[in-house]
Formats: sequence, structure tokens, C-alpha cells
Amino acid sequence: MSESPAPTLPPEPAPESTGTTGVASPAPPAPVPAPARGHSTARSLVRLWPQVRRVRSRLSAAAVVAIAASSVGLVIPLVLKWIVDGPVAHRDPGGVWLGALYLLLLGLAEAVLFGLRRWLVARPLAGVEARMRGDLYRHLQRLPVAFHDRWASGQLLSRGTTDLMLLRMFLAFPLTFLLVNGATILIGMAILLAQQWTLGLVLLAPAVPLMVVCAYFETRYSSVARRAQDQVGDLTTVVEEGVLGIRIIKGFGRHRSQARAFRALAHTLRGTELAKARLLAAIWAVIMTLPELAIGAALVLGTLQVADGTVSTGTLVAFLSTALALRWPIESIGFLLAMTQESATATERYFEVMDEEEEQETPEPARNPSGTAAAAAVSPGAAPTAAAVPGASSSAAGLRFESVAFRFPDAPPSAPPVLRHIDLHIAPGETMALVGATGSGKTTLTALVPRLHEPTAGRITLDGEDITAIPRERLRSLVAVAFEDPTLFSASVAENVLMGAADTAGEAELRRALSVAQAEFVHDLPDGAATQVGEQGLSLSGGQRQRLALARAVVGRPRFLVLDDPLSALDVHTEALVEAALRRVLADTTALVVAHRPSTVLLADRVALLDEGRITAVGTHQELLRTNATYAWLMSATDPEETANTGDTGAAGAAGAAEDPAEAGARTGHPPNASGASDTAGASDTAGASDTAEPAETAVTRRTATSASAPAPAPARTTTLAAAPERAPTPAGHAPASVPASAPAEKKDR
Repeated sequence: MSESPAPTLPPEPAPESTGTTGVASPAPPAPVPAPARGHSTARSLVRLWPQVRRVRSRLSAAAVVAIAASSVGLVIPLVLKWIVDGPVAHRDPGGVWLGALYLLLLGLAEAVLFGLRRWLVARPLAGVEARMRGDLYRHLQRLPVAFHDRWASGQLLSRGTTDLMLLRMFLAFPLTFLLVNGATILIGMAILLAQQWTLGLVLLAPAVPLMVVCAYFETRYSSVARRAQDQVGDLTTVVEEGVLGIRIIKGFGRHRSQARAFRALAHTLRGTELAKARLLAAIWAVIMTLPELAIGAALVLGTLQVADGTVSTGTLVAFLSTALALRWPIESIGFLLAMTQESATATERYFEVMDEEEEQETPEPARNPSGTAAAAAVSPGAAPTAAAVPGASSSAAGLRFESVAFRFPDAPPSAPPVLRHIDLHIAPGETMALVGATGSGKTTLTALVPRLHEPTAGRITLDGEDITAIPRERLRSLVAVAFEDPTLFSASVAENVLMGAADTAGEAELRRALSVAQAEFVHDLPDGAATQVGEQGLSLSGGQRQRLALARAVVGRPRFLVLDDPLSALDVHTEALVEAALRRVLADTTALVVAHRPSTVLLADRVALLDEGRITAVGTHQELLRTNATYAWLMSATDPEETANTGDTGAAGAAGAAEDPAEAGARTGHPPNASGASDTAGASDTAGASDTAEPAETAVTRRTATSASAPAPAPARTTTLAAAPERAPTPAGHAPASVPASAPAEKKDR
């Protein structure tokens, strides 16, 4: 009597092109690291020891109990021999009933022992699986963003589900029964040889062929098992993308082509599973045939010996019963080896992720393209300089980029860096707008501040402190981010918003953040802020998700705020309301805002133009409109060559389109009239353009202020970073006049 094996879970397939013209096939999944050459099943499984060590006492006890149960099973043939040679031969009914009682008690003992074995391993192995899954999830949270950019999500999901389930099954069944069955075979063969050594040698004859077959099977099956389990992750990725992209699939009517592509992937998996089945069928055929032939030969030889009188009938019955009791341990070898190979592959896949290096608190000093350490880098053990101590120097305060460069880790060596020679200073309380064409590196630059990516050269400081010297937990409490693509979780609105605040934040902070983001629609939801938003917040509109993401960024009152085009999904009226509330938040923080529209740019004190990975100009919105053709083109869709050819006239026209009447009057020397427009006809045209370009509330707010400054001196044709003007406080609603670069910039009174 023995335990029946737990069924193995079939792996899942990998995406491949359907090869059909006009059929959209899923994109190939991200490549997965190939298993190392010289793969060893034992070496892979030994890596599980740190997890198994915690439950080794229970596993050892379970193994001992299982060996005892198998040994009890081997005693049954000896009782049969006693019954046949004793009570049966002497026609003693009482002895037969006594022997039957012995057999019943032995059977019950075997069943109880096997049940005890299962009880001993069930709970601790479930705990091992849960801990390994938790370790994997925690490790994934600490891996750099570059890792997640490389790996398909389905590959990670399959490692955290299917692979860990295979490992639990291996620890529960094959690990124990490879030992138990091995011990059972050794004990059984010893009993057989003791009973009749000539018949025992007959049963030992298939041992060598079986070893050769098992070695061949292990080599072939491990390769197929790895391919099948990689296809699990690939197909999981395709299914996940199909579910998340169901709106696109339905919107373009591609459900049939997607179904055909999926069937092609499933067919690929089917082929891999059939290859596994053929290997299993072959080894099972060999493993079952050879022992059966040996038992048949032993039966014939034993019958002849009984006829000759050299062996008693009871001995032959006991011998054959023992041989039959060993049949299952021998025949299960193929099944146990198959599960062991799948578990070794699952272990390799699990540790491929766990071996990835986590984010370092203090990375190695960044190096510039020439290979020498960046001059501004601060080594972990070096004494801090005056600029590295908060408050030691006013020029070091705020957010500063010093000779920053960045290249993606997996970029080819010949590829140019995404960012290079970034030098930028955002003074405390200042808002800097970051403007650039699509693909210029704006989002990448903002991702460097919370250390989602590490600069490959230079350094970034917050109030003079290198961000690499700040523990990540504290850094991300100082810096709040709102990305262009808002991500919400399957939780309530309140939980999503308060994710950006300390654990002590409550209802007051939530209401304030929702008010700033103009997200009062939350109060109209069925359960208010307790409403579950569903996976990725898809039950909400794009603008609603973006406002909740903005509320999450401002709820914690961060010292530094990084916003990546946070208002792109809003209508102009909602945008104007959000901007009005956001100005009050920006007055108390140092902010870097990626902007694509003039209305967002007007939130900032200064603007930095990012072009092909470099900061090419810094100044106020009006200054750059007048002096930089690229910026004027980005803000007004004017052809940059045409702007350059028309000279100051074209640039001034673009600048006038964004100036308010009061500022235009100050710049031209004409005071504004009662309507808020310049006395000149040109200024009247400018006011009209301004009314068209700005949201209503923003335009009204800006026109209520009067200018008290003299006309600003005409800046150079291009304001570069080295000469970036920093500003003194100016009246609300007006662009500040240029001041010497040495003067600290302050927040204008909004």
C-alpha cells in the first residue's frame, strides 16, 4: 500500500507568430535568461535548502514515518509465508484467522502512518510556499525599474504561481518518496535475497538497464520541461495583455485575429506537452516492462524450484508478494524523476529573479563618458563639503542637476546617451517647467529625481545633499511624483490617494488633496471615497484617474514635487480650476513640471528647454518665446525655420500671444487701459490672443495684477543654462524680470 502521486500542473505556452497574413500576433515576449550550461538537477534543488531548513524536523519526521509505513508493507508478505507454511499447511483454521488479523492490523498501521506523513508535511510546506512567494514579491518591489522594463509581466507571474506550486508539490511528494522508495527497494531486495538468493539475482538483472534509461531520460526531459515552463510565462503575458487591452481589441474589431493568434500559441504549447508525454510514455514503458519480465522469470524459476522441493510454497508466495510490493516503488521512478526535473527547472526560474541585484542605497560613483569619476560625485566615506550640507550655501539649496548624464543599462554601446551634460538648478520654492519635443528625455529626467533610474554620470542634490546618500525611504518621502500615465490600484479612492501620504494621514488630508486636484466627483460616487475603483481604475474616466493621481502626489505636502504633464487629460475649464488650486500648492514646494501646453507652462516661474537630451535654454516663458525659435515652435506650432527667418518680428508676435495686456503695456511703455488692454492696437490684438490661448479663470487672474516693474532689458538671442537668469519676486500674474544669475530665485507671490 502506498500513496498515490499528486498530479503535476501542465505548463503554459509561449507566443509565436501565427504566420498568417493580416493576423495580428502578440508581440514576442521579452527574452528570458537562458539556463546556465552544465545544468545540474541536484545543484539546482540544493538552493532550496535555506527554505527547507526551517521545516527540516517535520520533513525528517515525515520521511521516517513514510519509511516505517513502507517497511510495514514489506512485513505483509512474511505473514503470508507464515500462514501458508503454517496454518494452511497444517489445516489450522484458527491460525488462518489469526494470520488474517495480523494482516488487517498491518494494513491499518500502514494507512495510519501514511496519513500521519501527509499531516506532518502539509502545513509547513504550505508555509514554505507562502514565504517564497512573499520573498519573491518583496524582491520584485526592490528591483530597479530597468529590470521591469526587460522582463515580461507574465514571466514574473508564472514564477510566482505555477513554479512555486511545483516546488511545493516536489517538497511534499517526490523529495520524500525518492528517499522512501529508495529505502523500500533496498530493504525489499535484502529480504528477497535472504529468502532465495537465486531468485533475488533474477530480479536484480534489470537494475543496470534502468539506470541507463533514467540518465538518458533526465537529460532529455529537463530540456523539454524548461521550454514548457518558459512558455507558461509567455502565454501568461499574452493573456494578461489581451485582458488589459480588451478595449483596443474590441474597438478595432480584432477579437477574431487575436483568437487565432492565441490558438497558434496554444498549439505551440500542445506540441511541447506532447513531447513531454512521449518521453514519459517511453520511460514508463521501459520501467514497467523490465521489472515485469524479471518477476515473470522469477515466477517460472521459483515454480520449478517448488516442484523440485528445494523451495517451499510459502517461501515462493512470500517472495512473489514482496516482489509485487516493490513494483510500485520501481515503477514510480519515472514519475518521480519527471516531477523532480520540473521542480529543478522551476527552482532555476525562481532564482533567476531572486539573483537579480536589488537597488543599491549608495551606488558606485557615476562616471563621465571619458571614464573618470564625475567631479561632483560624493564618495560614501568622504567628508561632506560645504555644498553637501543643507543650508551651508544658498546656491546648493533646492533641486540641482550637476553634469547629469543617463544611458539605459541595456542600450547598445554605440547608442548615444538619452541625457547628457544636464546642469539645472531649481531654487527652493521655485517651479520649473520642463519643455521639449516628444522623445527628448523629459520623462527620463524626472525619473532620476526619485531614483527610479540611476544617473550614469554626474549627480543630483536636494538642498545640497546627494540623493544617492539619502536612504530611498526618506528620499521618496521628500519627493512626490505624478506620472503622465496615471496608475490606480484595485482599492478604494481613499486608499489610492493616501498612498502618497504618511500612515497617520486621515480625512482632512484626503479632502484637501481632492480639493486641490478638483476631484470633488469622488463625493458623488456610490460609496464616496470608499468606492472601489477596480483594476487600474478603469471604472473611471481618464481625466478622473489623472486628478486622483495628482491628489496622491500633493496629499503628503512634499518638499519636492515632480509632475509629468499632470493635466493632459483635462478639459480647459477643469484645467483652469486645477491650475488655480495647484498654484497654492506650488507656492510651498520646489517643483519640476513637464509641460506641453502654454497653460501648464504658466504655472512655472522659469522654463527649461530640453532638446535632444540637453538643456539648451532656461528663462521665463516670455523670454524664451521672444528669443528661442525652437521653444516658440513648441508652444505655437510655428515652423522653426520660418520663425528664425522672420527674426524678432515673428518671435515677438509669438511672445505677444502669451503675454497679458498689463505686461504688454509695461514692456512697450504704454499703461493698460480700463479694459486691461494696451492703448496700442498691437496690444489689443495681444489681449485677444491671450484670451484665446488661456483658460478663462487663469486669464482673469493674471489680468487683475498690475505691473510695477520697469521694462525688462532685452535678453540675449538664446538664454543658455550658464547664463540662466534667476528672478526677484514680482507681482502676481506677471513674468519676473531678469536679475543677475548670482541672485537667489524666490517664489513669486501668487
